[in-house]
Amino acid sequence: MKRILVAVAVCAGLGAMGLGIAAWIVAGRLEPVAPGSSEEVAFRVERGQGLRRVASGLAERELIRDADAFVLLARLRDMDAALKAGEYDLSPGASSGEILDRLVSGRVRTYRTVLPEGIRATEIAARLDEAGLAEREEFLRVIADEEFARSLGVPAPSLEGYLYPETYELPSDLSAEDLARTFVAQFNAAWREIEPEADDLELTKHEIVTLASIVEKETAAPEERPLIAAVFLNRMRRGMRLETDPTVIYGIEDFDGNLRKRHLRDKSNPYNTYQIAGLPPGPIASPGVEALRAVVQPAETDYLYFVSKNDGTHHFSKTYREHVNAVNRYQRGGRK
Repeated sequence: MKRILVAVAVCAGLGAMGLGIAAWIVAGRLEPVAPGSSEEVAFRVERGQGLRRVASGLAERELIRDADAFVLLARLRDMDAALKAGEYDLSPGASSGEILDRLVSGRVRTYRTVLPEGIRATEIAARLDEAGLAEREEFLRVIADEEFARSLGVPAPSLEGYLYPETYELPSDLSAEDLARTFVAQFNAAWREIEPEADDLELTKHEIVTLASIVEKETAAPEERPLIAAVFLNRMRRGMRLETDPTVIYGIEDFDGNLRKRHLRDKSNPYNTYQIAGLPPGPIASPGVEALRAVVQPAETDYLYFVSKNDGTHHFSKTYREHVNAVNRYQRGGRK
């Protein structure tokens, strides 16, 4: 009887030793491929991709030592169905456990995209395309979809003017619709800042955004925005045409950079504020919050005209005679 008990004990000891050795071997397969390395490479987890395929891909890229060990670890941690799709920055200097944690966290690689104030929708589409975040034509199709615009609460047939200018950190797996939603959400945040003052203005939200976009295109000097806004509001109250070049340019297809007299006389251009009264049909660019604020909090002035001084600022005038003198001085070198 004693011999049997001793044999059982020996077998149990060997079994425990075997499990310990197995655990030690598995643990070794979970160590970093290149300990101490800080190099990072891009790795994508596709939507619907299973744990086994992800593990195989990691092993093929030499980011982990052993795909089977990675799968086993994920299942022991009950994370086998928790991997999140996206593009990740992963390092061979990380252990399998650290890589697994990253894939479960959803901390995906992002691309910095700068949308400056006054940028047009076509320019935004080009930047997104260049960064590999969205195809240009697809993004333009999305923002020109009136039903989609209405679903985002935008009171306009397109999203021009409502794609907020900001510096974004964007993941690569967002759809064109998701990108548009992101930009409009930022616009809505900016709008909430100026909305209380907007209620006191005799303009609709769309008209405010439209005028703010014109202000944004007319000056790069922050201190001039309230003055520019005041000029246009004063002209509108008096029934005067806005006569602003940026709107005309917006309505010219394939504009070559030269604004000619025939462009200013073109009555078929709905954005030609030399020919139409009031505001054009919609925004001509994306205004920032300061341009929006300038429209709802314009300067208190009687100015009706302004002309470029060719140094980034403008000369403002109350009368047409004064304006003509300023044009002669700054644009015609003193010639009448």
